[in-house]
Amino acid sequence: MKRLNFIWVIILIIVAGCSQSGIQREDLVTVDVTANYPYKELILQDFMDVEYIPLETKDDFICQGRVEAVGKDVLIVRNRTNDGDIFIFARNGKALRKINRKGQGGEEYTYYSTFVLDENKNELFVNDAFSKKILVYDLEGNFKRKLPHKDNFLFFEMYNFDRDNLICHDSYNDNCTGDLHVGQSFIIISKQDGRITKEIQIPFEKNETIKVVNKDEASGLNYVYLPSTVHPIVPYFENYVLVELSADTVYSYSLDHTMKPLIVRTPSIGSMKPEEFLLLSIITDRYYFMEAVEKTIEFSFTNIVYDKQENALYRYKVYNDDYNNDEEAFLKSRPLNGEIPSCQYLEAWKLVQDYKGGRLKGKLKEIAAKLDPEDNPVIMLIKHKK
Repeated sequence: MKRLNFIWVIILIIVAGCSQSGIQREDLVTVDVTANYPYKELILQDFMDVEYIPLETKDDFICQGRVEAVGKDVLIVRNRTNDGDIFIFARNGKALRKINRKGQGGEEYTYYSTFVLDENKNELFVNDAFSKKILVYDLEGNFKRKLPHKDNFLFFEMYNFDRDNLICHDSYNDNCTGDLHVGQSFIIISKQDGRITKEIQIPFEKNETIKVVNKDEASGLNYVYLPSTVHPIVPYFENYVLVELSADTVYSYSLDHTMKPLIVRTPSIGSMKPEEFLLLSIITDRYYFMEAVEKTIEFSFTNIVYDKQENALYRYKVYNDDYNNDEEAFLKSRPLNGEIPSCQYLEAWKLVQDYKGGRLKGKLKEIAAKLDPEDNPVIMLIKHKK
């Protein structure tokens, strides 16, 4: 990584000198990852809108319901296996078409890790991270162009940044292979040819990794463990919240390339053994949902929420009000876009079971009453309130 310049050093000193709880200055929060905060229960529908979309089921349109992108008119869904199938549903759940361009050719992907939908241009970006390329197709599955990963970058996370660019996260740094890459973790690239249009510098003192490597002495193989809820880029309306695991500060980044500190963690990540990382889930107008994750094979975690209205931090549980008894809502899925920060897939067989058991109410009960246990999942979109 590039050495910090004098300006970044000043920023770090200012942040370190702030108070250790609540708001440091306007919009800046400090979170002690070791603190035992009081407990708070929340109802999801009190602060987020929920939309349920039953995916149409056909003999040739059976999918596992992993949602990769949502637009105004379509949903992009895939299976949880690398079978190459990409399902396109209308926003109401009607099956439209299935695409599969898996293969070894120059216009094909061998593996898909991330999708970006540019609905305005009728384009779907399919990130084949291991082959170090991004394939661009139209929504009929026709190949348009290829964007190679530049230099030694390895992109797993990427989102629409603006009309002409994607914002990406480079995973080389997280995997402690800094000798392969001397740039920054967050990169903005052209949607047209993949060239780097901007590198975003996040200051930190030394490279940290959340991965745990365990060597099997019998086989000599190394096994790598990672938590499933690491989201380096969290869209928030037109802004992006950037989480650099090696840094003590989380930043908000805007379309005009203005970056400002949003959250400061304490103790410093470099001072902890084992390290305890602060990860983000959802940022709303009122709440910042986070988790403190201890770097062990088990990755023990503590849910933390900051309440801007009360200027206070809590441990939390969030419940779905469309159930008659306690059913926790999962808020840690990969964010979809600035308006839909989280989603769940609800298995049809489980919804049928819950319906028969009298656990459901409202719109979810109406949907479940019409389901067959073998149907495609129901997609639950968790959206910012308008």
